[in-house]
Amino acid sequence: MRGPDAQQPEMFSYVGLEERIPADHPLRAIRAMADRALRELSPLFSKLYALSGRESIPPERLLRALLLQSLFSIRSERQLMEQLQYNLLFRWFVNLNIDDPVWDVTVFTKNRDRLLGGEVAQAFFEQVLAQARQADLLSSEHFTVDGTLIEAWASHKSFKPKDGPPEPPREGRNPEVDFRKEKRSNATHQSTTDPEARLYRKSEAAPAQLCYIGHVLMENRNGLAVGARLTQATGTAECESALDLIGEVSGNRRVTLGGDKAYDTRDHVDALRSLNVTPHVAQNDNRRKSAIDRRTTHHPGYAVSMRKRKRVEEIFGWVKTVGVMRKTRHKGSELVGWMFTMALTAYNLVRMRQLVPAG
Repeated sequence: MRGPDAQQPEMFSYVGLEERIPADHPLRAIRAMADRALRELSPLFSKLYALSGRESIPPERLLRALLLQSLFSIRSERQLMEQLQYNLLFRWFVNLNIDDPVWDVTVFTKNRDRLLGGEVAQAFFEQVLAQARQADLLSSEHFTVDGTLIEAWASHKSFKPKDGPPEPPREGRNPEVDFRKEKRSNATHQSTTDPEARLYRKSEAAPAQLCYIGHVLMENRNGLAVGARLTQATGTAECESALDLIGEVSGNRRVTLGGDKAYDTRDHVDALRSLNVTPHVAQNDNRRKSAIDRRTTHHPGYAVSMRKRKRVEEIFGWVKTVGVMRKTRHKGSELVGWMFTMALTAYNLVRMRQLVPAG
């Protein structure tokens, strides 16, 4: 018998959100770890908000929503609010009831920006790492560092002379602009859309683009990100950030730091050794002498670091594709760096769900 295609609107539902989510759904383990970290951040949240006045979006719900944005590749806050309107799985994860109204996108972004000053993204990142450390998932001796370009939310047309006269208005919504034979550099030009973005090229074969550089310090045992930083795109940013990131975790212990050929410079290698860090960076002997010699390369641990260091590309691949950080949707190094750290937090949660036994 053919069933009728008729819809009867229901006035009441006797099935709660908790019962609708399968017991083995991947988000259950991720939410449990996220909730544990958010409980530890409660004193920090209390310092950021007044004791009286109109209630804001709970910071715990806001951060859970931002995790969803990275986990499900949602490219804008407006689309995130739309998904929260009808997606029961998302409502359960954020801790919204079925009948709770969804926030206006402008209210959501203003509440998010309030958390910038409290370095909440970094604190959240560290609390998740604390759980990984408690589960013995992190190496305290062997690390890898690398950087990747994060394309800025600005076009080449916005890269204009700093002190030049204002250009006359052009016809059309998206007029043609000819840059040929025009010498443009960060010293003389600046983006009018995102002034902190810098014109940079990764190599001679790569095109120049307005971008930032996202830096990641990875521990070599399970490939978790243990350090994050976003800087303006310069030729020395990777080496400078590597020293800062390894200095925060090395302490007085002898540790190793892997890296690609970009880190094989005499000044950088000497600086690492002065920090009690053994540089396990790839040798760059193309028309030059490498700063790494047989004293380092003959150790079996050097070959292990060369294999392990490639896993940092898995982090960048996830963050830039799933975490939609290939081209940032935000402007300014502070906000872009905040979102970069949140995307790395989401990556760590996904990785930890696979590493920690269920139950």
